[in-house]
Amino acid sequence: MSTLKGKTLFITGASRGIGKAIGLRAARDGANVVIAAKTDQPHPKLAGTIHTAAEEIEKAGGRALACVVDVRSEDQIKAAVEAAVKKFGGIDILVNNASAIQLTGTTDTPMKRYDLMHQINTRGTFACSQACVPYLLEAANPHVLNLSPPLDMQEKWFAPHVAYTMAKFGMSMCVLGMAGEYRSAGIAFNALWPRTVIATAAVQNLLGGDATIRGSRTPEIMSDAAYVILTKPSRECTGNFFIDDDVLRATGVTDLAKYQQVPGAELIPDFFV
Repeated sequence: MSTLKGKTLFITGASRGIGKAIGLRAARDGANVVIAAKTDQPHPKLAGTIHTAAEEIEKAGGRALACVVDVRSEDQIKAAVEAAVKKFGGIDILVNNASAIQLTGTTDTPMKRYDLMHQINTRGTFACSQACVPYLLEAANPHVLNLSPPLDMQEKWFAPHVAYTMAKFGMSMCVLGMAGEYRSAGIAFNALWPRTVIATAAVQNLLGGDATIRGSRTPEIMSDAAYVILTKPSRECTGNFFIDDDVLRATGVTDLAKYQQVPGAELIPDFFV
């Protein structure tokens, strides 16, 4: 596989950031992109809605379907999957991108936030995978890509923010388990994680603002790496925990400077790498 033309991607959290960037990259091939996200109306602090993302997808050459989806809701997931199948005839690729973050220690993490992170990250990933698998089984080159880190059971990743780490590693455990469960069926389950901080609204608003953005790479490094993975034969590429720049270097990409938010700035490593 060397193109996503005609493929249908179901991407959670695709109204902005990395999810939207993955959709735009696929759209340039002529893919169908289901934008499954919560933001139906403009947000006071976050740019973009499912509708503006759909417009960008179509301008880039793809077909779009905007669906209001809170991944905590099984009913909304099911309705969006059914709408996607009705409009595009099936689902070829699922990208579990929707995520919640709070980098606090044990006594500083309200249970409401603990629940939110686990419901969106781990449970949402499981629920979306469960809903899409029946259609992925019918696809020619089915892929599931979770935006989650390599599984590495070291204390240093847990101690500063155990609730968040558990929620993100839960997404990665879905990769580990489902890759084995569906290997014989030919559905690929892989994870992708950035080497550095990525310039997104979450970074701007929650993780240090302009100073952190300065040391970030753009979402396009993740979308280009995702494209490489999603165009591989699914039976030959499953159960992997990929890092974005490793994926690109393996394809011969040597100029990673183009992905820097601020050329020449010192890059800030991401968590878990």
